[in-house]
Amino acid sequence: MNPIVPIAAIGLLTTSTAFAESASAPLIVVEDRGGASALPYYQSLDPQPEHATPPAPMPAPRVGNAADAEAAMLPVRSTQLSPGEVQHRVIRAPGLRPLFLIGDDARSRAWLQQWQAALRELGAVGLVVNVDSAAALAELRRLAAGLTLSPASGDDLAQRLGLRHYPVLITPTGVEQ
Repeated sequence: MNPIVPIAAIGLLTTSTAFAESASAPLIVVEDRGGASALPYYQSLDPQPEHATPPAPMPAPRVGNAADAEAAMLPVRSTQLSPGEVQHRVIRAPGLRPLFLIGDDARSRAWLQQWQAALRELGAVGLVVNVDSAAALAELRRLAAGLTLSPASGDDLAQRLGLRHYPVLITPTGVEQ
């Protein structure tokens, strides 16, 4: 197990406990040397009144069903990813479920048909990182019968793994096309 995770959890617990205690306990003035208020310096910034009412909570958008929710996410654009060549490389990500990134383009469709059996055998999950419409997503799902495809931006994943192109398969041990 990665030793950083327990250390980070302890740090987070300590910080949140200290914050909770400081939020509930009144402040104690250790020393007051007098002086002038700094408020005039902040007036030009137009601070909020001390007893301002909080903004009204915004209601969550209502979506009738899963298809409507998914359609509301479209189009999906991953600005850091484009179709292209991916060099095979080794990574160490134990516990990572195999996943693949594709888009709505000819290269991704051909790759998906070529890799479909292997992806199914691995139990890989697909992220469609560039797709414009529900119809295009449905067509990709038809090509990937038996595989899970979800529309999602791949920019964060691309940044973390140093990816620039797709289609790509990411497993606990490597990145390959």
